[in-house]
Amino acid sequence: MEERLKPLFTPWNIGNCEIKNRIVLTSMGGTNLFGWMEKNHFDKMGARFIKEIADNNVGLVLPGCQPIYNPMLGQWLYKNKKMYKDLAKWLPEFHKTGAKLFVQLTAGFGRSFTISPFMEMLYTNKPLRVLGKPFMDLDKITAAPSPSPNRWSDKVPSREITKQEIHTMVDAFAKTAVLLKEAGVDGVEIHAVHEGYLLDQFTLKYVNKRNDEYGGSLENRYRFAVEIVQAIKKACGDDFPVSLRYSVVSKTKDFRKGALPGEKFTEVGRDMAESEIAAKYLQDAGYDCLNCDNGTYDAWYWAHPPIYMPENCNLEDVEHIKKFVDIPVICAGRLDIRTAADSVKAGKLDGAGFARQFLADREWVTKLINDREEDIRPCILCHNGCFNMCHYKGVANDQDLSDSLHLARCAVDAEVMQWNKHHIDKTNSPQTVHIVGGGIGGMEAARVLKLRGHNPIIHEKSDVLGGTFIPASAESYKGKLRDLLAWYRLQMKKMNIEIHYNDEIEDTAVFGECKVIVATGARPRILKNVSGYERMIEGCDFLNGAETGDTVAVVGGGLTGCEIAYELALKGKNVKIIEMKDDLISQKGVCLANSSYLREWFELNNVPVFLETALKQVNDSNVICVDKSGKEFTVDCDTVISCAGYIPSPIKGSKNVQFIGDCDQVGNLRTVIWGAYEAAMKI
Repeated sequence: MEERLKPLFTPWNIGNCEIKNRIVLTSMGGTNLFGWMEKNHFDKMGARFIKEIADNNVGLVLPGCQPIYNPMLGQWLYKNKKMYKDLAKWLPEFHKTGAKLFVQLTAGFGRSFTISPFMEMLYTNKPLRVLGKPFMDLDKITAAPSPSPNRWSDKVPSREITKQEIHTMVDAFAKTAVLLKEAGVDGVEIHAVHEGYLLDQFTLKYVNKRNDEYGGSLENRYRFAVEIVQAIKKACGDDFPVSLRYSVVSKTKDFRKGALPGEKFTEVGRDMAESEIAAKYLQDAGYDCLNCDNGTYDAWYWAHPPIYMPENCNLEDVEHIKKFVDIPVICAGRLDIRTAADSVKAGKLDGAGFARQFLADREWVTKLINDREEDIRPCILCHNGCFNMCHYKGVANDQDLSDSLHLARCAVDAEVMQWNKHHIDKTNSPQTVHIVGGGIGGMEAARVLKLRGHNPIIHEKSDVLGGTFIPASAESYKGKLRDLLAWYRLQMKKMNIEIHYNDEIEDTAVFGECKVIVATGARPRILKNVSGYERMIEGCDFLNGAETGDTVAVVGGGLTGCEIAYELALKGKNVKIIEMKDDLISQKGVCLANSSYLREWFELNNVPVFLETALKQVNDSNVICVDKSGKEFTVDCDTVISCAGYIPSPIKGSKNVQFIGDCDQVGNLRTVIWGAYEAAMKI
C-alpha cells in the first residue's frame, strides 16, 4: 500500500463502536436492506451489495436510507418483525469481515419527494387521489414543516405536517432502532439534517415558517432531530451509537435555486455561523457522529456532485465544522482518496465517505491496498445509472419507472444491483466473435466475451481504441472519463484481446459464418437546411482540436452543446447558446444535479442563451436566427459549433450480426455499456 494512504487504515470510534479503518460507504438509495419503494422485506440484492463492500476492506458500511414510513403502501418500518429476524441471521456473516454496519433511517422527503407525471395525475384528480391513497398517500409523504412548493412539481405542493405526525415519527424511530439493535446492527444513522430532506427542512428558515415549538428559534427548528436522538438513546441506551447525516452549509439562494462554488450570495438556509452552533447543539443532544456534506435539493450539485464540481468540494467546510465538536466527523462528496488521507493524518477529519465509486467497482479499496490502482474502474459522476432523476421546464421527474424503482445501478458496470439479469455465464462452446468498432461499446463487448470464454477480435478503423469517447472525454474537466478510457484500454491489454488497427470493415459478410457485433457508433447530424452550414465546426471536431475564434455560437443546447459551451467559457471564450427547445438540457437521462449546475452556471456567468430559437443562416461574422414568433435577429460570432445531435451509423450486416450502442440507437454511455454487455451474453 502507498505510504500516503496509511492514515485511512487506522482504527477509530463512533461512540463505543470501534471501526477498523476510516473508509466509509455512505448511503445511496437503492442499496437498501429492507427494500426501496416496495413492500418492506429483507432485501437479498441490497444485502449482497453491502456484503461485497464489507468483503473488500471497508470499515463502516451504511446501506441505503430506510424511510420509517414507507412512501409505497404506507408501512411503518418497525411493524414487519420477520425482516429483522432475517437480518439477524445474516449479520454474523457480515461481521466476519470485520466491518461495522449502521442502518440509515429517514424521516422522509417532504417537499423534496421526487414527483413524476403519474403522481401529478394521481394528486390533481380527486377521485384518483382517494383511490390511490392506500398505495401512495402523496398528501402525507410530501408534508413539510410549512406549506411550500415541491422541488420537482408545481402541481403537488406540500402541506404543513402536524405535531401529532411529528410525535408519531419520533416514536417510530425509537421502535425501529430497538429492533435493529436487537438484530445485531452496530448503530444507526439519522437521515437527515442534510440535503433538504424533511428533517433538514425543519431546520431551514426559508422552508420552516412555523410559530409553534418546532419553528422560529434555532432550538425549535432543530427540535425534531433532537427528539429523535433522545428517543433512541432512551430506548436503546446511551452506548448505542447514533450518527447524523448533516449538511454543513445549505448553499441555497431560494426555492429551486442553488449557489455555485465561489459564488457570492445570501444564504437562505443554514450558513456557517448557524452551523457552528447547530453542530455542537446536535452533539450535546446525543449524536455520536456527523456524516457531512453540503447543499439541499435546491442546490443538489453539492450533495450529488457532477463532474463539473471541483474535487473535495465539501472538505473545507467539513474540516471547519470539526473544530466546533468533539465527536467524529465524516466528509463525503467528490472526495480524493489521498487528500482525505492527508486530512485524517492532520486530525482535520475522522472518516472518508465514498458512495458511487462503490457502484463502479466494489473492489476498489482492496485494489488500492494491493497497489492495483490502475485496475480500479472509475465512477465518472454521470448519474446515468444511479440517480438519473431528470427535470427541465414543463416536466416533473422525467424518468422511466424502472429507473425510479431501481436506483443504485451503474452506467459503467452493467452488473451491480441487477445481477439477476446481468451476470457472467461461461460458455460451453467457445467461438471467435468479430467486433467492428473499438469504442467503449466494442471494448465492453470484447471484455465480457473474453470473461465468458469466447475469442473476441476487435476491428478498429483508426490507430487507437476509444472511438467517439475520445472527443467525449476531451474537455478539461473530464479527467474521470479519460480514466475510464484508460481502464478499458488496459483491460484489453491484460486480457490479451486481439485488435486489428487501421482495419475498416464495410460489410460483415467478410466474416462468413462467424458471429459479429457491430459497434460503429453514430455520425453527426448536419444542418443542411441552414444556409452556410458548411462554415460550422462539428462538436466532435472541436473536441478533437479544431480551433475557434474568441466569440463562439454553440448551436444546440442539449448536454453535448452545453458541455462544449462550458468548456469554451472556462477557456475565456465569449460563448452564446442557441437552442430550439424551451430549456437547456431538455432530455431524459440527465440528472437534475448535473443539468441544474450547468443552467445556473451559465446564468451566473452571463452566458447568452437563446431558447425557442432556430438557426437560419451562418455568415462569416454572425448567424441569423428566428425566434418563436418568427422574428429574425442576428447573433454576432466568429465561430459556430454545431451540436445538433447524432444519427446511427451502422455498416452492412445480415446474419449472425448484432448492432449495439449508438450505431443501433443513439443514447448515452449507459445504453452503450449495458447494450454491449447484453449482446456479449447472447453469444
